[in-house]
Amino acid sequence: QVQVVESGGGLVQPGGSLRLSCSASGRISSISVMSWYRQAPEKERELVAVVTSVGSTNYDDSVRGRFAISRDNAKNTVILQMNSLKPEDTGVYYCNVKGGTTWSTGFDAWGQGTQVTVSS
Repeated sequence: QVQVVESGGGLVQPGGSLRLSCSASGRISSISVMSWYRQAPEKERELVAVVTSVGSTNYDDSVRGRFAISRDNAKNTVILQMNSLKPEDTGVYYCNVKGGTTWSTGFDAWGQGTQVTVSS
């Protein structure tokens, strides 16, 4: 069993910043990829940013240069620093963690989501 918990969402004005945090716990032996997705109202969930076990990152074009993803392998956490926020960044942000368990099986776990609202 692997649990993923996000925190840090909220209401912010356009141009502001928010920092999302995600922590994975449970029977984890290794984590390969940690990602952030978001889902706006009446839209499909989309990948925002991803970081691999060796620190390689990739971003959706809509957030590149404004968002930064980082991870702490010792703590099984991933951070999404969001700057210069725009109203179109509004949505529920989900953390996704992929890796292996202590039972030698793979896992693909999601958090419950955290709401980000960018509005004046």
